[in-house]
Amino acid sequence: MKLLNRSALSVRPTQPFVDWINALEPTMGDDDLTLDDVERESTVYLIPEMDTPEALEAFVRERYAEILETELRAWEEDERQWPETLDWSLFQTFLRIEHSYLAIDLDDDTALEISDVDDALLLDNELD
Repeated sequence: MKLLNRSALSVRPTQPFVDWINALEPTMGDDDLTLDDVERESTVYLIPEMDTPEALEAFVRERYAEILETELRAWEEDERQWPETLDWSLFQTFLRIEHSYLAIDLDDDTALEISDVDDALLLDNELD
C-alpha cells in the first residue's frame, strides 16, 4: 500500500443531473437512466490535502467550474446541449461531493501514471 499525498473528492450525480442526461435523448420510460445507473460512473478527483472544512470549501468553490464541465462532458460533448448557466448554483444542484482525507493506493504492482485529462481520454474511458 502507498499513502498518496492527496485527499480525494468523490463527485456524485443528483437526480436533476440524471434528469438532464435523460432529456438529452428522450426515451420511453423503462430505457431512462436511473440515479443508480449514473452513480456507478461517478468520478473521484485527487485534490491537495485538505485539513479543514473551510479549506475544502474554498478549494471546491475555486475549481467547481472545471469539475462541472468535466462531469457534463462525460455525458455530452456538445456544449450547446449543456445548461445555459454553469454557475455555483448549478454545481450544487447537479452534483454532491464527498471528501476523504486520505488517498491510499492498494495496487502494489502497477506504478501510478500521470496523464493530462482531455476529451479523447474521457471518451476512451466511456468505451471500456
